[in-house]
Amino acid sequence: QTQFVESGGGLVQPGGSLTLSCTASGRRVSSYHMGWYRQAPGKQREFIALVTNGGTTDYGDSVKGRFTISRDARDAEKNMMYLQMNRLEPEDTAVYYCNGKLNTMTNIATMRRGDFRSWGQGTQVTVSS
Repeated sequence: QTQFVESGGGLVQPGGSLTLSCTASGRRVSSYHMGWYRQAPGKQREFIALVTNGGTTDYGDSVKGRFTISRDARDAEKNMMYLQMNRLEPEDTAVYYCNGKLNTMTNIATMRRGDFRSWGQGTQVTVSS
């Protein structure tokens, strides 16, 4: 079973930047669609961004133009994905999660819904002065 581990969270001031990393283990994910999601206290988990195995990207409306998703295409064995977050706002405060699924078992619509059986522990991002 593939496991996803998030890292890179922390405390940042409004307007600042942060880069999150996601490491997949268990099997190669070069054929996976992968995505980032977040959950703020008292709110439902929210879709942030996804990248397909072919490199197509999609973003949630709240982060378009500020966040950039990417995956390490230099070496498929690295199984890495990133989320570059710029112009952070207090409303971005949440626990951020990554996840993914084999491309033959999902599509962009289902990835946006975040329909996964399990989730990792996530990484906390706090935007505050």
